[in-house]
Amino acid sequence: MTDTPPSGAGEAGDQEQGPPPPPWFPPGSQPGGYGQAPPGAGVPPGTGYGQPGYDQPGYGQPGYGQPGYGQAPGSAYGQPGYGQTGAGHGAPPGGWAPPPPHAPKPGVIPLRPIAVGEILDGAFTSIRRNPRATLGIAAVVLTISGIVTTSLEVLLLSQLGLNTGTDQTLTGAQLAGMLAVVIPSGLTALVLAFIVQILLTGLLTAVVGRSVLGDRITAGEAWRIARPRLPALLLATLLTGLALIGPWAGLAAVLILLGVAGAPGGLLIAIGFLGVIAAVVLDVWFWTMLSMSAAAVVLERQGPAQALGRSWRLVRKSFWRVFGILLLAGIIVLVASSVLRLPFTVISAAFSSGSAPLAEAIKPSVASLVIGAVGSIVAGAITQPISAGVTVLLYVDLRMRREGLDLALQTATSDAQAPGDDFATVWRPAGPQGPGGAAGAAQTAPQPGPGPEAGPSPPATGAPPTW
Repeated sequence: MTDTPPSGAGEAGDQEQGPPPPPWFPPGSQPGGYGQAPPGAGVPPGTGYGQPGYDQPGYGQPGYGQPGYGQAPGSAYGQPGYGQTGAGHGAPPGGWAPPPPHAPKPGVIPLRPIAVGEILDGAFTSIRRNPRATLGIAAVVLTISGIVTTSLEVLLLSQLGLNTGTDQTLTGAQLAGMLAVVIPSGLTALVLAFIVQILLTGLLTAVVGRSVLGDRITAGEAWRIARPRLPALLLATLLTGLALIGPWAGLAAVLILLGVAGAPGGLLIAIGFLGVIAAVVLDVWFWTMLSMSAAAVVLERQGPAQALGRSWRLVRKSFWRVFGILLLAGIIVLVASSVLRLPFTVISAAFSSGSAPLAEAIKPSVASLVIGAVGSIVAGAITQPISAGVTVLLYVDLRMRREGLDLALQTATSDAQAPGDDFATVWRPAGPQGPGGAAGAAQTAPQPGPGPEAGPSPPATGAPPTW
């Protein structure tokens, strides 16, 4: 026979021991006073010390009324645990946000929108990391150009000496013969300088574009990348030149028409003065707006007209920033070029002829021409990569700000794309809206991969769960 204690024995024993002390609640921001427990936190009959009961947690146990010591926020009624970060006692206004992670830097710049100093530093870093493909390309191309240009100058120098002789007078036949040499030589030098500039722009754009991804390519690889784009780059440069010449041609046409119509001289002077200011402003505007066309031709493989439109869209809302950075880079290049040319200019002046006759005074010696050409090659080999690097990195920065190119470059770097593939998949935008459109930017950015398979949807409110 089992002894069954009476129903009131247990309760009497508990009453003799006294009720257990209520659990301690940390101070919080909930209404009810400092350390006030929310409603329903009392100890109902039938619960022992520290044992969870109906709607009541034991000491340190989470439940309906109050989380235990050190529980995470949101695990109970709404009162955060002691020492937790949240809306409780002592939390900073607005919460604390961790610092953003550092952007990866596989190449010369970090893969995020960059500042002016980072653009200039990236241009110099691209030269320092790959001097053979930057300084070497510029030195080779400029040396070939310098040899041709110096030969033309020596030919012109000899023609000037043959036609003038020792006297200072020139006959009509001598002047015609000298012009027959000067004009073709000058045109040849201009065309050669134009071609050299296009070659350097295409080759250095390919080198600096690869350096953004951390690739160090050789001069041969740069030539293979830029060679198919040289015709398009030539046409784009010609179109840019026509845009720069257009305001001056229009001003000249207006002045000629007014002069033929018999306009007064004061009016012609005033229109000419205002027209010059307007032409300079328009040239600065066109030069800035079309400055990214070379990068669009080489890196995105755009056509000439498409590259001009692409550059216009990229620079349209960032005109003053682009103009300021290009102007700063131009000043740096001009100062560096002058400093590098200075010793060669001094040495060249020492070899110049200083005789009394006019023909001898204006005629430099062959040694002076050679020394000046060497100075031009040295200065150009150093400054041309700087100018090209600033332009390419500014183009990359504009695309990162507008199209999220930094995400596509990070994906290309992590996926370790094969050489040559990045020009087709990363740099060139794609999409039905054309280059630079919203669809192109969306396709340029990396797309998220497939997520985990979705499970069965939860039951509707009030419906019994599916077992």
